[in-house]
Amino acid sequence: MIKDITIGQYFPGNSFIHRLDPRAKLIVTFAALVEIFLCKNFLSLALIFIFSVFSILFSKISFKVVLKGLKMIYFLIFFTALLQIFYNEKGNILFEWRKIKITDGGVYTAIFMAVRIISLIFISSLLTYTTSPTTLTDGIERLLSPLKKIKIPVDTLAMMMTIALRFIPTLIEEIDKIMNAQKARGADLDTGGVLKRAKALIPIFIPLFVNSFRRAYELAFAMECRCYNGSNHRTRMKIMKFTWRDIAAFIFIGMMLAAIILLNHFFGAVI
Repeated sequence: MIKDITIGQYFPGNSFIHRLDPRAKLIVTFAALVEIFLCKNFLSLALIFIFSVFSILFSKISFKVVLKGLKMIYFLIFFTALLQIFYNEKGNILFEWRKIKITDGGVYTAIFMAVRIISLIFISSLLTYTTSPTTLTDGIERLLSPLKKIKIPVDTLAMMMTIALRFIPTLIEEIDKIMNAQKARGADLDTGGVLKRAKALIPIFIPLFVNSFRRAYELAFAMECRCYNGSNHRTRMKIMKFTWRDIAAFIFIGMMLAAIILLNHFFGAVI
């Protein structure tokens, strides 16, 4: 299960999505996430879901990799849908037993919320799948550069966010190594109740925290040795420029927004 976590990983490629400017990818991703929450019926949600699927196809990232990223949130999707089924009493009653009541409105809302969460994961994960940490840092810095006028350390914030994102796969790999080492010493991590499993994780978290602090210290020391000081007198190897791909992405996401607004207006809301 630990190896199935793909959040924060980068998969090199030369697809249409890979070649987009990182600033454009950040803007389009943010706009798409906003549009997901603007969806009020199944037609508008289906439109954004199809958009996420075709974005994955254009990125040439394997669907197996993307679906692996969903494994860790299967419980969240199921739990959210279950709450909607049992606590949403709108619509016609489909099943009723004592205080338990299931309505078609609850079922529709459960499906709607599940698809919404999956679309969120698809679109947000695609940003890190197709953008290297260095490029993502540069894109965040350039987008937030106007904040420098009010003395906000944009370069430091961008570097912190990118390092935190980049270290997710590293920490996952570290957890897997520690768990395998504990199992080789006879530790039982897969059986027993919740309390027993929680206690069995203590020998894992202690070396994980120690190794994490050690890695953080080594990284800080390496950056200091290389005289890293943020943006002062800093140059960049690649100059960012918007191309026709980025303009096309902006136009398309704008058309998506207009279509979602129209679908919400003419077909009403499910939730």
